[in-house]
Amino acid sequence: MEKIGICEEPKFRSKDYIDPPAVPFVDASELRKWSFYRAIITEFISTLLFLYIAIGTVVGASRNADCAGVGILGIAWAFGGMIFVLVYCTAGISGGHINPAVTFGLLLARKISLTRSLAYMVAQCLGAICGAGLVKEFQHSFYMDHGGGANAVAPGYSTGTGLAAEIIGTFVLMFTVFSATDPKRKARDSHVPVLAPLPIGFAVFVVHCATIPITGTGINPARSFGAAVIFNRSKSWDDHWIFWVGPFLGAALAAAYHQYILRANPIKSMRSFGNGSNHT
Repeated sequence: MEKIGICEEPKFRSKDYIDPPAVPFVDASELRKWSFYRAIITEFISTLLFLYIAIGTVVGASRNADCAGVGILGIAWAFGGMIFVLVYCTAGISGGHINPAVTFGLLLARKISLTRSLAYMVAQCLGAICGAGLVKEFQHSFYMDHGGGANAVAPGYSTGTGLAAEIIGTFVLMFTVFSATDPKRKARDSHVPVLAPLPIGFAVFVVHCATIPITGTGINPARSFGAAVIFNRSKSWDDHWIFWVGPFLGAALAAAYHQYILRANPIKSMRSFGNGSNHT
């Protein structure tokens, strides 16, 4: 490369970070590793704890709606705060997904294999069922009287509005996940103490503030599925598809936006192939 003056911009600047390679789409070798099963157990327990605290808060807030209840703001803090705690505790073990939509988004971005993603989703759904089941067992009458924390489109809102709320809410969450865990951001903002679970938990909090009045806020198919299975009333199943389709679409859009627009990975790959080097 030719010499450049002090005030001149270099033609190319080497990367000061390393992008991890794409994970194989199907990786059967994971089935022989203890770390794989440890991560699955972690996702199960984490989602169980998340549903227990979150649904318990919803039931308590509904029971005390006219007096000393925590209200919508308290519910939002419970969901966001619990995600912050759980992601902080489990990020180094399973990645701290606790949400099939997050797992799906990371699968599309080739950051997790199909093998692991399917196992995670099963563990998350089973954990959610058990967590909601514990709330029902400990607070049976209150649980059944106050809707069991099950998601449903609120009266006065259309199905389309509910679906849009779930898509946009999950997009915000998934976009935050990608941004908070981006190796480029970690390298170039290393002078700033960035704690990835904090923005992720805060994203869950603000989305709940906006969409609890519309759908009760799903943005997590396991959360919606676990509550629906345990509450098991027609209302919880009527629009249940929204709480799978919406989050999965939102996660897919966020993955595409981050990978292809913000990071422009395909374009950079073609450029690197063309000039035989690897530049930002």
